[in-house]
Amino acid sequence: MSQSAYIYFVEGSAVEQLTLDGVKEQLQRYREQTALTGRQLGWDYADAAFPYSIEQKDGEPWFYLKGRDPRYRHIVFGVGQTERGDRTVHYVQVVLPDDATYGDKGKANEFCKYMAKNLQAELKLFNGRTMYFNPRK
Repeated sequence: MSQSAYIYFVEGSAVEQLTLDGVKEQLQRYREQTALTGRQLGWDYADAAFPYSIEQKDGEPWFYLKGRDPRYRHIVFGVGQTERGDRTVHYVQVVLPDDATYGDKGKANEFCKYMAKNLQAELKLFNGRTMYFNPRK
């Protein structure tokens, strides 16, 4: 059974919503930052930190990361919105398909935490727990 994590853009978040292109930009920024870290350490950390290629089928409202290593298979990303009380809350949904590996789950958690922290959002993890990176009163 597939599992999902959600990054909610709530009050206090850096952005109100994110498009699929915005999610791709966040992942590209993650890859660039890990490449810089790798240069400082003297090894190719970017491939170890982001062992995926970004794939999208024409006309689909989602995209997926395809693993370049047998330890990693797929992670799916999509965007949407939901109602919370009287507010519309936009979110990014991260899905681990049935055939996802433990490596995929670890990387998906990493990517979710990176994006939620960077965008000051609320993150509901695959295990149902919630992490708050948005400023709260």
